[in-house]
Amino acid sequence: MSAELLAELAAQEERLVFTRFDNETALALGLFLVDAARARRLPVVVSVRRGQQRLFHAALPGTSADNDAWIDRKSRVVDRYGHSSYHVGTSFRVQGKEFDADSRLDTDLYAAHGGVFPVIVRDVGVVGTVGVSGLPQAEDHAFVVEQLAAFLQR
Repeated sequence: MSAELLAELAAQEERLVFTRFDNETALALGLFLVDAARARRLPVVVSVRRGQQRLFHAALPGTSADNDAWIDRKSRVVDRYGHSSYHVGTSFRVQGKEFDADSRLDTDLYAAHGGVFPVIVRDVGVVGTVGVSGLPQAEDHAFVVEQLAAFLQR
């Protein structure tokens, strides 16, 4: 893992910002992700949250309750650190550390693996999370970033 990747992940968070975010936005975003995942036949769980409230959740074919648990664990990382779950894990690796050992957090509750991205509102900050689980972590992250960028450009 490199410092260049970490800079790219930070730039994504600066770029992918909402002007507002409410329940209707969460529903539209969730459906947008599901449509894109279904079009590609991706076996993912999709989750959109505001704070601790789950506003949207869908499990596509090929997923299991394990994917729900991964979403919860990755979302807690975003809630705690204010950065994407992939950014947090990469940050630890760039420092020569391992999140599971060095964060001092319960790994049954926290996972710094790619796939959950902060919902950031301009002039407000992080208000929630959007994520998927079911693919390798870099692919989970890339899918969320790609779809979030397309959704915000609509």
